[in-house]
Amino acid sequence: MSKGKEHHDWILRRCCGSIAACFLTLAVLVGFVVLVIYLALHPSKPSFYLQDIQLRSIDLADPALSLDVQVTIASRNPNDRVGIYYKTLHAFTTYRDEPVTIPVSLPAIYQGHKDQSVWSPVMSGDSVPVAPYVADAMKQDISAGYVLLHVKVDGRVKWKVGSWVSGGYHLFVNCPALLSASGGNAGGAFSMSAATAGGGGGHNVSLKFTQPTYCTVDV
Repeated sequence: MSKGKEHHDWILRRCCGSIAACFLTLAVLVGFVVLVIYLALHPSKPSFYLQDIQLRSIDLADPALSLDVQVTIASRNPNDRVGIYYKTLHAFTTYRDEPVTIPVSLPAIYQGHKDQSVWSPVMSGDSVPVAPYVADAMKQDISAGYVLLHVKVDGRVKWKVGSWVSGGYHLFVNCPALLSASGGNAGGAFSMSAATAGGGGGHNVSLKFTQPTYCTVDV
């Protein structure tokens, strides 16, 4: 009986040791896979570039502001092995941190390794309520010959490695757009004509987008 009990205990210890070894091997394997995914998934955030902005019309009649703007914004995936899904993107324009257009949806896309994508949304704001100082400040800026707008994109992205897709990450893009007065009859890709109304009447002013600019990107 004693030998039988010892043999039973030995078998039990062997079984427990084998089970523990299996769990340890599985934990090491899972840790290795997680490490590989982490190293592969340490992606660089996409870069964004404001290529063009055309302000088609603007009405500064108090107490609201109306404008119509079209922008061309490009993004590039700098990663060699990580693809990017752009999800639920919305673009809008602000002036002095006040939204002056209604957010518009951008098409959801997949961006492969080193790929570049371009969007050209039209954003409008019809009688957008703004603080009184905002309309006054824009009138003063236009009279001074320049207007600084910001084109912003808000949405979510997912990273893709092979067939694996990550969860969603918040994306926020901020692109400064400086419009300045031209010396005469403005023309070319970056020209626009703005008419201000209200107060003592309206007048036409010719502005143009000074130069394409890089955007700040937070993920």
